[in-house]
Amino acid sequence: MTPLGAPIWIDLTTSDLDAAMSFYGAVFGWTFETAGPEYGGYVTALRDDRPVAGLMANDPQWNAPDGWTTYLHTADVDATLAAWHAAGGTSCGQVMDVPAKGRMAVATDPAGAVTGLWQPNGHNGFEIVGEAGSPVWHQLTVTDYRGALDFYTSVFGWETRAEADTPEFRYTNAIFDGEPLLGVMDGAAVADRSEWSVFLGTGDVDKTLEVITGCGGKIIRGAEDTPYGRLAAVSDPTGAGFNLAAVQ
Repeated sequence: MTPLGAPIWIDLTTSDLDAAMSFYGAVFGWTFETAGPEYGGYVTALRDDRPVAGLMANDPQWNAPDGWTTYLHTADVDATLAAWHAAGGTSCGQVMDVPAKGRMAVATDPAGAVTGLWQPNGHNGFEIVGEAGSPVWHQLTVTDYRGALDFYTSVFGWETRAEADTPEFRYTNAIFDGEPLLGVMDGAAVADRSEWSVFLGTGDVDKTLEVITGCGGKIIRGAEDTPYGRLAAVSDPTGAGFNLAAVQ
């Protein structure tokens, strides 16, 4: 089971659901299951028949760009929202009951990053992590670094460990059961807004970039070797961004 306060699920809001399934199926080998009308046509992406992500249609009334959302695990979404509000965050709508699956909410932290909250009751989140075609890392890039760390620690009780703390690069990991499962990066000098981003695994970043561009996606930041492995940043055909991370 995913530790409380850690990423438990990701989903994509897309303006072209069919095209998104075609794209991600080609890039990661995902297959898809579409839920019935009671779930609004929500699509579950599977890798080796195990859920790794969700996809849903972007409603124009939301007035939001296509993009990926990271959901954090909570045992009580109402209590978490109360702590969220007390710490200065806001809600994006009401808590939603998902029949036989769980309860969810979407909220915005004080710096403007949209975050999902998931209380499982039948759907326990992604079943594969750290492998090709699955989430391998989650990063919150923030314009208010210290404020974000204080906020999420207050709401979720994160144990944190600074990985770098220089004017050029500040980065802190959140530790769960001794393992880092997400990072918070100081983006004040490079980003104009705060947001979560997901890193999806691939056995060959460079070859995957070729597939992505061949399927209508774009390269935002080309492949580069880093202390954390070979990484790249991309977007899908409708502009939803994500990252690639090399895995064995």
